[in-house]
Amino acid sequence: MYGNTFHTMDTNKTREDDMKGFPKFFGKVPVGTKGQIVIPAEARQAMKIKPGDSVIIMSGPPHQERMVTLVPEEEFNKFLQHFEEHLSKMKKEISQ
Repeated sequence: MYGNTFHTMDTNKTREDDMKGFPKFFGKVPVGTKGQIVIPAEARQAMKIKPGDSVIIMSGPPHQERMVTLVPEEEFNKFLQHFEEHLSKMKKEISQ
């Protein structure tokens, strides 16, 4: 079912085209006795996570305390750098 290409009413569009922007379902995994999970191979490939990489684990999205978001550390660092640059520009504008 998942991963197959289904056509919608528009013969040029697939169901994947209709679902762009929505989260992708990668499956269900058990939590081990030590609290560990295995990230499915398809998810690791999509997120470009390789053995030895680190991921940032956060709650969320906002107002969803029982949900978890995994972000590859490299991507999280890019976000922080971008955020810090904008924050620095805002501080300069405010101090003028």
